[in-house]
Amino acid sequence: MSEKYKTDSDGLYFVTFSVAGWVDVFIRREYQEILIESLQYCQKNKNMPIYCYCIMPSHVHFITYSERGDISNTLRDMKSFTSKQLLKAIADNPQESRKEWMLKQFTDFGKHSPQKQEMQFWKHENHPFFLYSNKMIKQKVDYIHDNPVEAGFVNQPQEWRMSSANEDGPIKLDERI
Repeated sequence: MSEKYKTDSDGLYFVTFSVAGWVDVFIRREYQEILIESLQYCQKNKNMPIYCYCIMPSHVHFITYSERGDISNTLRDMKSFTSKQLLKAIADNPQESRKEWMLKQFTDFGKHSPQKQEMQFWKHENHPFFLYSNKMIKQKVDYIHDNPVEAGFVNQPQEWRMSSANEDGPIKLDERI
């Protein structure tokens, strides 16, 4: 496994997954649901609590907990699973107006990746960032919740549907931090 995904300390981690080329995939509910269902599955079945999250059009941020570094394999497997599901959903979606362009982008990123894969959905340089202080935890929670405001999508964090700042957000939190 790549060093990029390894966690070696117990504690909270800030995690970001970004779509290769910053392609805005998560503007469609169908694709959002694939990511949401995968995160919910990992919460329930893979010991991956989620304390804070935000799904943006081209990336997702969340805070989770790792015990004995056990989250590393879950993150790797989740990225692998979601990339396959999302690429299939894009390819099979007859209403996807950007289908050919997106699939070409993901094919080009795959060809140029160090792994020389057929397609690359997620960027490789994402990695968990250990949150070692309360100040850092607060800074990352604020960053996550303010992300859609800073991007100009909403005026207040709680207005973004795909965020833990919105009490009606699709992912139920394990507990507040």
